[in-house]
Amino acid sequence: MLGIRYLKAGPTQYVIHYQNGQIKHAGAGLTFFYYEPSSSIAVVPIGSADVPFIFNEVTADYQQITVQGELTYRVTDPQLVASTLDFSVRGAVNRYISQDPDKLSQRLVNLAQVLTRAEVQVKSLRAAIQASDEIADAVLSKLAENPALKALGVEMLTLAILEIKPIPEIARALEAESREALLRQADQAIYDRRNAAVEQERRIKENELNTEIAVEEKKRQIRETKVEADLAVETKQQQIREAQLSGQIRLEDERKRLVAAQADNARAQADAQSYAIEASLRPLSQIDPSLLEVLAVQSAEPRLMVSMALKEIARNASKIGQLNISPDLLEALMREPAASGR
Repeated sequence: MLGIRYLKAGPTQYVIHYQNGQIKHAGAGLTFFYYEPSSSIAVVPIGSADVPFIFNEVTADYQQITVQGELTYRVTDPQLVASTLDFSVRGAVNRYISQDPDKLSQRLVNLAQVLTRAEVQVKSLRAAIQASDEIADAVLSKLAENPALKALGVEMLTLAILEIKPIPEIARALEAESREALLRQADQAIYDRRNAAVEQERRIKENELNTEIAVEEKKRQIRETKVEADLAVETKQQQIREAQLSGQIRLEDERKRLVAAQADNARAQADAQSYAIEASLRPLSQIDPSLLEVLAVQSAEPRLMVSMALKEIARNASKIGQLNISPDLLEALMREPAASGR
């Protein structure tokens, strides 16, 4: 029939069918026939949508940067969105009669840019470049609480800042500065490594020197111990020698005392013997010598008698004028002992 059309929407498409100014059908994924001359149909996508963005901003140190990223949103109130923007279609669900569906994503990008500018303008260039994730989290949290987003009936799912980069000249300057810093760090690392090697070598030398000192100290202790031991042995030997000398002195003293005692004993014995002999000879000393001569004559020994005669002659030699002794007498006296021996 002329003017009767058929509409079939997908599950992520919310369809609102207006007829004579009243909502006749509303829902996601609807399928129905409608009379086109008296109907107006709006189709609002309710699935998540990814919107890339790129814009330029200025940091706190007046450096221009380019922020590039992507946001993901989802329509939570299709009727509110349809009442704010024109999502009317004609003949097909994706054939919009106006540019308003594109304005929704642009409004979200503009809102994200405003919030991103607020975050970037309080940071320096270096801080902004290094804080992309921090900026993205801050912007997403502010978007979730933004009343303008709620007025659109849209929910922000994610916001990712893919890159924050300065202009090429500043980028090259930063690269050069970073390169120089890295080179300085490399030089410092080489210096530290060499310094560590020198320090390690010094420690090794100190350890070797300490070892040598310890060895010499040990040798000195050994020498001192040996000297002390030798001194102790020498002292002990000196004490032994002194003890031996003292013993010898005592022995000599004992010997002296013994010799003195023996001498005293011998002297006493000699005195006793002398006294005994003197006592035994005292009676003989009182006998007249002539008496003894007479007693000797009584033995009738010729030689004794001749000797006594010669003695008597010698005693009275002053009275004798001349004395002749024959050789025969002397020869006889000399032969007598030999004959007696035979």
